[in-house]
Amino acid sequence: MTLHPILAALKKHKAGVTLITLQIALTLAIVCNAVFIIGQRIERVNRPTGLDEQNLFLIQQAWVGAPTGDDAASIEKLDAMQRSDLATLRNLPDVESVANINSLPLLQSSWTGGVGLKPDQQHSTEHAAYYFGDDQMLKTLGLRLVAGRNFTASEISHRGFRGVGEPPMVILTKALADKLFPNEGALGKTVYLDGQAIPSTVIGVVERMQIPAAGSWGNSFAWNSVLQPVRLDANYTRTAVRARPGRLAAAMREAREALFNANPMRVLEYQPDIGIGIMPFSEIRARAYRADVGMAVLMGVICAILLCVTGAGIVGLTSFWVGQRRKQIGIRRALGATQHDILRYFQTENLLIAGAGVVLGAILAVGLNLWLMKQFAMDRMSLLYVLVGIVALLLLGQGAVFAPARRASRVSPVEATRSV
Repeated sequence: MTLHPILAALKKHKAGVTLITLQIALTLAIVCNAVFIIGQRIERVNRPTGLDEQNLFLIQQAWVGAPTGDDAASIEKLDAMQRSDLATLRNLPDVESVANINSLPLLQSSWTGGVGLKPDQQHSTEHAAYYFGDDQMLKTLGLRLVAGRNFTASEISHRGFRGVGEPPMVILTKALADKLFPNEGALGKTVYLDGQAIPSTVIGVVERMQIPAAGSWGNSFAWNSVLQPVRLDANYTRTAVRARPGRLAAAMREAREALFNANPMRVLEYQPDIGIGIMPFSEIRARAYRADVGMAVLMGVICAILLCVTGAGIVGLTSFWVGQRRKQIGIRRALGATQHDILRYFQTENLLIAGAGVVLGAILAVGLNLWLMKQFAMDRMSLLYVLVGIVALLLLGQGAVFAPARRASRVSPVEATRSV
């Protein structure tokens, strides 16, 4: 089949051809970037935290009438109250392990700082999240120790939230250890936190522990965490509890009752917007990634609408052209053209239009991605997305044109020659 008759026919329908070409181009540009965004959001949502999420829940509470000062007497009283709560929870039948902690992965409440390799280092080597807890922190969270050892009970210190002091030893995540000491093991090495001159010795390395931040701003240090043997004392506490397998709901009920029985002077009613209450880690994860899931769904809906509109546009325009060309189709049939020839004619015509659209769309897709990179600090989109999008749009065009082209191929020579 020669292309000359097809090109001649397209020149007579410049407006329709231009509209479909632009529609295909815009669809390709938007869909490619939307699918890329969906992929990024799904990848972020599926990032492992390193925790035993299935059996973990968090208790966030505020004491009523507790000391609020930073003096030694207030800190000691707060610490005694916290240790009493820890003992109460550890005695529950459905609780496997308990640890006080300042935050959790995805909790969106973080304590971050810089980790350096030299004392008084002005510019830190790596940025990291700080987790404060006791010797039960690793067991409670389900962290896997890949090198070194855990903290011992005698190594745990305690201080207020505004207290100062760097720990003599720390545990690092493997990701952070590999960045700080890429060509050697981290055990026994010295690090300096927040540009201080006080050294901290690395005594252990855990496989993974995600930072509390879930947003894209934390992507560059998502698994850079420093665990410190410090129990923080304040009139507001966070306690991580690991339930026995399959007993999460029961452990949460028991914890609430036991804490109120031990001391009713506390605020423990579920108020997630202000960080109060008892919640399973699954809820923490869902709240952290709510915006990402919503964005992925929105982008998916937009893609579906654009593809449907583009397909419908191709069907509508081709059907209109078939109606206009019934006489010409009949003449071609009378001159010996087969149904297959007519079908192939319209499919080739659509392929030319879609081909022009995807070429323009590929340029627009790359340009849109560059603009998003500049305006919203997005990552560069792989050309694979564009290539897959091109194939998908070409297939969509062929699928959309098939029904009207098949109707055209069934026009009988007699019927066409009688039409005006």
